[in-house]
Amino acid sequence: MKIVIATDSFKENMTSLEVATAIEKGIREVIPDATCIKVPMADGGEGTVQALVDATSGRIVTKTVVGPLGERVEARYGFLGDGHSAVIEMAEASGLPLVPKAKRDPLRTTTYGTGQLILDALDSGATEIIIGIGGSSTNDCGSGMAQALGVRYLDKNGVELSQYASGGMLDQIAEIDTSGLDSRLRDVRIQVACDVDNPLCGERGASAVFGPQKGATPEMVKTLDSNLGYFADLIRSSLGIDVRELKGAGASGGLGAGLVAFCGATLKSGIDIVVEATGLEQALQGAHLAITGEGKVDFQTAFGKTPSGVARAAKKTNTPVVAIGGALADDARGVFQHGIDGLESAAARDMSLEEAIRNSRMHLQFAGERLARLLLIGRRIERKLSGRE
Repeated sequence: MKIVIATDSFKENMTSLEVATAIEKGIREVIPDATCIKVPMADGGEGTVQALVDATSGRIVTKTVVGPLGERVEARYGFLGDGHSAVIEMAEASGLPLVPKAKRDPLRTTTYGTGQLILDALDSGATEIIIGIGGSSTNDCGSGMAQALGVRYLDKNGVELSQYASGGMLDQIAEIDTSGLDSRLRDVRIQVACDVDNPLCGERGASAVFGPQKGATPEMVKTLDSNLGYFADLIRSSLGIDVRELKGAGASGGLGAGLVAFCGATLKSGIDIVVEATGLEQALQGAHLAITGEGKVDFQTAFGKTPSGVARAAKKTNTPVVAIGGALADDARGVFQHGIDGLESAAARDMSLEEAIRNSRMHLQFAGERLARLLLIGRRIERKLSGRE
């Protein structure tokens, strides 16, 4: 029996590979000769670097970069096993958790460090780059990122602005000079994991929707939104690229727009990027079952999350899918209408979150064992129905 285990991480608890390994251990207690193929997964958010590195036998790189407020931070990114594909989470360099709550100010934060990670990947020979842009502290339209890659900003007097570009200084820019933009970007395929369709500006834009969680007051939101609109117009006049109404341009404080404008990137569903990068569809060939899962399975799991992407891939090979959740919400049964055939909970009884996390490996192993026993019951029923038992 061939079983593909393609699970997400359990956030702040276990990596995708650790989750899959625990489930596999439980399956082998019951079906020791099962062929279990582990494909660590993610949806483009937190854990994507580790999942893709684990799935492809890649490597982690650590780089000291400029943090959101100009401080130095240690940021990790990965190279996939092919040696030429890099995967970056912008939150490692420019994420909200890097900024203490008392200092959160999207007028000041910059994506410069994210640009440095891209530059380091280029220096290390990357010809493809995957970038996850969730969890940002910034609202600078990717201006800081572009600055790290060689873009210069000049004021109305033609003087270069020397500070790290941020959301609060975009209206000081009179000219965008891209003559120094790293030329290697023209030959690199950049895919951006983006699962929101927010435009850059307006009521659904980056500033209004995401600004408050980054520390923006109502007055700051107005300033930030105005600055993004100004910078978008400058991008259009300077580069001939209109990002103002681009779906997903507002993601990560406009970083989605900046990556498209300055790096020629493509915005794409995060889970679709990961499915392609991990070769999940190839792994599913000839599989009898696919097991997926995440920390909590609810109705939203069916939309853009890892289990939904696994289910879409499995449908192409007519492979049934079971999702294991650290917990199951009351509305989790809604996923049955979206390609997931069965559900199992890692927690077999009521328990505190602390206990669930403390014994998560054991709980997942037992869930894998319970699932394997159900598989054997299904086999016996099939034999009885066919008259073979």
